[in-house]
Amino acid sequence: MATTVPTWRLRAAFARRLSAMYGTEVPAYTTLVEVAGRVNDTVMRAAGEERAQRFGSIERVTAERHGAIRVGTPGELRGAAQIFAALGMEPVGFYDLRDASSSAVPVVSTAFRPVSPEELARNPFRVFTSMLTPADRRFFDPDLRKRLETFLDRRELFPPELLDLALRAEREAGLDEERAERFLGLAVAAFELSPEPVDRAWYAELERVSAVAADIGGVTSTHINHLTPRVLDIDDLYRRMEGLGIAMIDRIQGPPRWDGPDVLLRQTSFRALAEPRTFREPDGGLSEGSLRVRFGEVEARGTALSREGRALYDRLVDGPVDEWAARFPRTEHRLAADGLGHFTYEPVRDRPRDGRTPPEDVGGLLDGGWVTARPIVYEDFLPRSAAGIFQSNLTDPGARDSAQTGAHYDQQWMSGAIGRTVHDPFDLYAGQQADSLRRARPPRP
Repeated sequence: MATTVPTWRLRAAFARRLSAMYGTEVPAYTTLVEVAGRVNDTVMRAAGEERAQRFGSIERVTAERHGAIRVGTPGELRGAAQIFAALGMEPVGFYDLRDASSSAVPVVSTAFRPVSPEELARNPFRVFTSMLTPADRRFFDPDLRKRLETFLDRRELFPPELLDLALRAEREAGLDEERAERFLGLAVAAFELSPEPVDRAWYAELERVSAVAADIGGVTSTHINHLTPRVLDIDDLYRRMEGLGIAMIDRIQGPPRWDGPDVLLRQTSFRALAEPRTFREPDGGLSEGSLRVRFGEVEARGTALSREGRALYDRLVDGPVDEWAARFPRTEHRLAADGLGHFTYEPVRDRPRDGRTPPEDVGGLLDGGWVTARPIVYEDFLPRSAAGIFQSNLTDPGARDSAQTGAHYDQQWMSGAIGRTVHDPFDLYAGQQADSLRRARPPRP
């Protein structure tokens, strides 16, 4: 009987192979991973295992990656979704980057990832997937839109054999070893940088609108734009990378560094590198040049916030650090008690009997020693941070006609385009918290 490679092993193998491929294409990525490993070792020694692993085991942190790809059409997005479904990854969250940056970033995005805590613990691989928006007249006039959509409709990002194997893998929750090997080979190849010549004039026309639009619609393939390791101290990593002479973007995106709880997501990257590419000139001849489209991102993750906590974060994050420190909860206890963060709860089995009735509120359960709380790791992304990374790696802000009306996209539209429900991340965290609290809450007399 043939051995089946289950879904999570396909996901882990794909993440490893993608990392190896990307390290070959972008050697500075390998340096980034090595520095992240050294930083994590330092944190483990300094903070101790329990504290350093508050947001996941060191094995998980070390293996963790998120990739980023860009596609041009809903059909291409559906193809990517089918490949990721074979790996147990579902669409989570809707991100509109068009107005999250002062530069022209005409894309809407979702992220494909495992959704259950068990699958995340096995392998938390994610792929942030952006789709171009040719219908948005702020960026594309009717003539350019028509030519862009014609160009996109002619290309094939994912071969039919790959999509057929992906469908089978989703349906059967895995593949036999021979098919698994074929699927992984085709899937990794689909995200390699293509050696096919780039039409210089067409690429340049799109680049005047947006470098991101040119990277998506100016070539005949897609590719990994970055592959992101996770680090336990992103500020230390930033300093070490600069010490190696690697140019980093201007700042770390996301919450400020402070002595309170780590929340949401902090990200930074090294600047996009000039990579050699072959160009096709208007006269049909070939020439050598370079493009700067791929960069090396790294991230540090903290506690998932509730809707109310996220609203407070959005109000404070762009203000003075002093205001952040004064108004944002300074302890995990306050985040939990005030309903601003998401946690899992465990009952205290050996709590002394003191005749007290367990309270209804979470703060009272924590204060009275009835339950303990552990933060739920934020598994998702921040639109302004993602746009900030994009913008920091652009050499030209592009063009936007603000007199035009932007095309409408939202989470419901994204679900229809993919043909799969896009999960709301807040609902996922709230459900996980509610399940654990229901099991942990002591019975009342």
